[in-house]
Amino acid sequence: MQTEYSLWSRDVEDGILPECKEIGIDFVAYSPLGKDFFTGQIQHFDNLAEDDYCRCSLRFQGENFYKNLDLVKRIEEIANQKGVKSSQLALAWLLAQDAVPIAGTKRVNYLEENIEAADIELTKEELAQTELWHLRQ
Repeated sequence: MQTEYSLWSRDVEDGILPECKEIGIDFVAYSPLGKDFFTGQIQHFDNLAEDDYCRCSLRFQGENFYKNLDLVKRIEEIANQKGVKSSQLALAWLLAQDAVPIAGTKRVNYLEENIEAADIELTKEELAQTELWHLRQ
């Protein structure tokens, strides 16, 4: 099964993900880095490419754009406490949910960072920090 799943796109937790686990189907998460927001590279609306889906989505326009940045900052704080990059935290979190993230990249150094996320173990406390109600959209 494949659909969007990330720290801020979590509606699959209410049905699809538990069902996949129950019947033994692997779950593949696309857009695990929150439309690249969890890479830290998106700081302003102008950072989005002209053809980026986010420019057309209400989820990323106007005030919502800045609410998303606030969520990213919270994840960055947790990642900094752990001594990892926010992108790595986002991927490690998905792996802790028994999901297989598809993180696309154009650069080898980002690929290497993404692979390192598989070695990151999140404690119960760190996982709890990501469960704050305001992280859900």
